[in-house]
This record gives sequence, structure tokens and C-alpha cells, in this order.
Amino acid sequence: MVNVAILGFGTVGSGVAEVLTGHEGSIERKAGGLIRLKYILDVRDFPDSPFADRFVKDFAVIESDPEVDIVVETIGGASIALEFTRRALEAGKSVVTSNKELVATCGYELTQLAREKGVCYLFEASVGGGIPIIRPLSQCLAANEILEIYGILNGTTNYILTRMIRAGLTFDAALAEAQEKGYAERDPSADVDGHDACRKICILADIAFGRHISPDQVPTQGITGVTLADVDYAESAGKKIKLLGRAIRGEDGRVCAYVAPHLVDQSDPLAGVEDVFNAISVRGDAIGDVMFYGRGAGKLPTASAVVADVIDVARNMGHRKALSWEPGGPDAACGTDGLKSRWYVRAEAAADELRARLPGCKLLARRESGGGEAACLTEEELTRGQMEERLAGLNLRSALRVLD
Repeated sequence: MVNVAILGFGTVGSGVAEVLTGHEGSIERKAGGLIRLKYILDVRDFPDSPFADRFVKDFAVIESDPEVDIVVETIGGASIALEFTRRALEAGKSVVTSNKELVATCGYELTQLAREKGVCYLFEASVGGGIPIIRPLSQCLAANEILEIYGILNGTTNYILTRMIRAGLTFDAALAEAQEKGYAERDPSADVDGHDACRKICILADIAFGRHISPDQVPTQGITGVTLADVDYAESAGKKIKLLGRAIRGEDGRVCAYVAPHLVDQSDPLAGVEDVFNAISVRGDAIGDVMFYGRGAGKLPTASAVVADVIDVARNMGHRKALSWEPGGPDAACGTDGLKSRWYVRAEAAADELRARLPGCKLLARRESGGGEAACLTEEELTRGQMEERLAGLNLRSALRVLD
């Protein structure tokens, strides 16, 4: 029998408890033995919970119990969750987590600690919620040299952009609707400013390219500056706006990782990913392009990925199974200064002025009057610096990369 303790009884933690106890028979068959939920750690009281007899408030109870084999960390953040994760691993217990912030910032340290202690540190649910991506990337695609990973990594921002595109809502109105439906937090900054997507692309880059990429090495732009004018201009060009996280292997081995809104062609599969769904594309030298699609968050989808990791650990008890990568550093990432792409630009300028500064660009139209502005798609691939130099002196209202 394998005993499990859950840290945190919020949305994901309660979902894990529900799946573990609701699917005991099938989980036992898949794990090759019984998996029992022994403890739940939370500072709050849940007297009406069916798990009321399993709650504890002191992590030391779990830490010192030799019967606890696996700790499921769903607290979130990188403070107390980091302390408890370290202590669990030091005590010889495997840890499974959905905590993207902790994995993105401290994943290298924690995978190394797990290796030293001969236990597992698994985090399938930290990227894409219920979408399987970590295991396929590290195992099924292991024969490939990964060239690029990119995709829609945040369901909240994808929902907001979908409502702006389909319903003509302003950003503020779409955000309010997302909050009303429970898709966005009261403080939505982690989502709309791109930080959530940044953490996820860091984790994917770590695994794909083998070195630790820190979130502070990843230029990050959210969607707060996207307007309905941008949506209209994109539509006139046969494109949609999507917030993408991208990580690209450079010729020198360094990783160019960033998060920003992009114009995506309507024929691209990513353009059809709407509402709270996520999609992640992986480009390998042998397999070409593959895509993983599904619900990127939510109680039960995320819990299913956590429990899958629990089953994996239980099935391989006594055999260390931990992902790992090399340490990072200033030479691991190269920023986006040298990254060339086509651009969508919207500026306070006459159309002839844009055409003169960006020869060969395609001028765009919108349903309503431009109000003294013009927009275009560049034909030439430029770095951001080159694009801004061409448009020096103009009031540049928007500049988004085009995904080709």
C-alpha cells in the first residue's frame, strides 16, 4: 500500500482527493497496489468534508510519518511550498506538484535534491493542466532534437481574446466576464500580464533544451494593450491575435524564450483554439510538428494529471524517476534582440508614411475609421530594434509579431 498526503485543499487539492478516492479500483489496478489518502494539510477547518478525519495543520506530522510515501503539493507559490517540498524530499518522500511557479523558479534545485535522495519529483500538471505534455516531451519525443516549442499556455487570456474577437467586447469587458465566470482571479495580473505563461514556457524549455531557464530571463508581454482596433485589423488580414509562449533553440545552443501576443493566420490550428482551451506545438528534427490540445486548467483536469504522476510514482516505488536538466546562467538564454519576424504595426501616421518607412508592407483596413492612424503587416523580417528604428518619430500604438 502507498500512502499519500495532500498539501493544500483548494481547487486542485480537493480535486486530487476526489479523484484518488472516487477511482480507487481503477487506480489500484493501474498502480499495481492500493493508494490511500492518509493526510490533508490545510490551515483551515473543513468539518463537513468527507475527508474531515484526515486533516492536519502541522506539516511535521506528515514529514515524520514513515508510512507517507508521496506528498502532493498544491499550495502554490514559491515560499512555504518550497520549504515543505524540500523537507519532504529530504525525508525521503516523493513529491508530485501542480505548482508552476515553484517548478519554473526552483525546479533545477528540487530535481537535483530528488536525485540525491533517490525519490521522484514529478510535475505533469504544472504546464497545461490536464494536457499531457511533460511526459511526452521527456519520453515519447526523446529521440528528437527539439527545435521550438510554442503555444497558447493560459486559458484565461485565451478566453478574453476569444470574447474580444467573437463578441466585440473590449478588453475590460471581456476580463470582467472572465472574472464573473471564475476563469480570472480578482487580481488577474498573473494571467493578463503574461507571468503564468512565462513560467510554463520556462518549464517546457528546461525539459526540451536541457538547461534551466529562469523566468527573469524571459521577456514577457501580456494582453492588456490589445484593443478592438488590433482585433479588427488582424481580421482584415485573415488573422487572429493569440498570446503565445515561445522557446526557440538558437544556432549557438542558447534558448530564445519569450511571451507576447502574436498575429496567427486563421488557417493555423492555433487560431481555432478558443475559450479556456490551451494548445502546445512541439517541433522536432525527426517528427516535425506535433500539437497537444485540451483544457489547460480546472479542478478535475488538473487533478487527473496530478494523480497520473502519483500512479507513476507508486508503480515504480523503489526506482527513482525524476526529470532533470543542467543548471542555467546568463549564457543559457539569449533574449529576443536578434529574433527576426514579420510585424503587425499600428501607428499614428498616414498610410503613405507607413508604406515609405516599411517598403512592401501590406496596408490593413478596419470596419471603422482609423481615426488618424494606419496599420500594416511588414513583408520583410525585422528585429524589434530594426522595426522601431524604421518607425522612429511616429506614435507607435501597437507592434505585434506575426507567427509564420
